[in-house]
Amino acid sequence: MSRLLRNQLRVGLTPDRLFLAGRRRGFHRTADRSEMMMVEAAKDPGDWQPAVEALPSAIALSELHRPEVTVVLSNHFVRYALLPANDALKRDDEWLALARHRLAAVHGVAAGNWAVRVSAAKGGGERIVSAADAALIDAVRTRVAECGAKLASAQPNLMTTFNALRKDIGEQSCWLVIKETGRLTLALIEKGTWRAVRSRRMDDGWRTPLREILERECAVLALDQPYTRSVLVLNEDFAVNGREALHVPDWTGEDEFEAGAPDAAMAHAAR
Repeated sequence: MSRLLRNQLRVGLTPDRLFLAGRRRGFHRTADRSEMMMVEAAKDPGDWQPAVEALPSAIALSELHRPEVTVVLSNHFVRYALLPANDALKRDDEWLALARHRLAAVHGVAAGNWAVRVSAAKGGGERIVSAADAALIDAVRTRVAECGAKLASAQPNLMTTFNALRKDIGEQSCWLVIKETGRLTLALIEKGTWRAVRSRRMDDGWRTPLREILERECAVLALDQPYTRSVLVLNEDFAVNGREALHVPDWTGEDEFEAGAPDAAMAHAAR
């Protein structure tokens, strides 16, 4: 079957819910449908097993026949690192070896069980490293295949978001801010290249102005000037609706965001 006619399903995989965006294709029409399915999450938000075990039920809920599935992994399930530019490294395997060494230095022996990917670099600049449990990727592939579906891709939420924004960001310098329930991920993009990546857990009672968080990060990085533009993406919307879910605020205001309380104006993913 031509890929143009294949049903497509996008799944946002998070610790406590799955967000689905299905596209039914045919010769005469294309129909889109969005759903959300709750999952009884484990106590540890980094435990991906409950969400992955729910994949067959989610695919069935989409009512798509043998879809091509793209899975977007929550930042709870992915570790990130930044590798500085290095003219001595010429081959992909050399960059991968450096990435694994860096992860092992930070996370210990557990990093030996991770699937690691290193992004391409623009003009020989910094590269972003994404790492997830190899068992997670294998389990996703197995559960998707059990439904007669095809796994097209498994992507980290940060990278999916950046790729969608790449053209809009261009050569600008800005903060990319991704809020998930219980987690905040920050990436500083400077003239179209990576400058810093931070990912942290947030307690349910945590509440801090976004401006204060970014000002602290700017101070830690000793930036010549703070960046006053940010891109805020709520994962619940992005995983389902792609670019339509992006929300670009001016962080110079006094807006706050509270862990566990998605912006009501953006909480339309389960329509």
